[in-house]
Amino acid sequence: MALEWVVLGYAAGAEAIMLLLLTVPGLDGLRKGLIAVTRNLLKPFMSVVPFCLFLLMDIYWKYETRPSCDDESCTPSEYLRHQKSIMKSQRNALLIAAALIFYWLLYSVTSLVVKIEQLNQRLERLKNRD
Repeated sequence: MALEWVVLGYAAGAEAIMLLLLTVPGLDGLRKGLIAVTRNLLKPFMSVVPFCLFLLMDIYWKYETRPSCDDESCTPSEYLRHQKSIMKSQRNALLIAAALIFYWLLYSVTSLVVKIEQLNQRLERLKNRD
């Protein structure tokens, strides 16, 4: 079960790194190649969205079927296990949210950078025509 969280963490990390490289100023020579790589990776990274929804349903199912642990009804070790389970669920929910937000930001930034490149090319053509 931990492997899927590792995969999601690596995907979110890769999205964050690509987003950082696209938005850092001064990488104009590297940017064209990075835009091409990012545009080609957006479709495979789209699989993160249904994967996140599946993991979110898994967290919800675990939350709904988790045994209730009131203060006096369980031992201290059971209470600690219950609290650890809640903390893991919250951490995993944050990872899901981060992966989805990074994908959306990467998609938006990539489309904006492509539009800027197209407008710059159009501006160059208009300057050359005059």
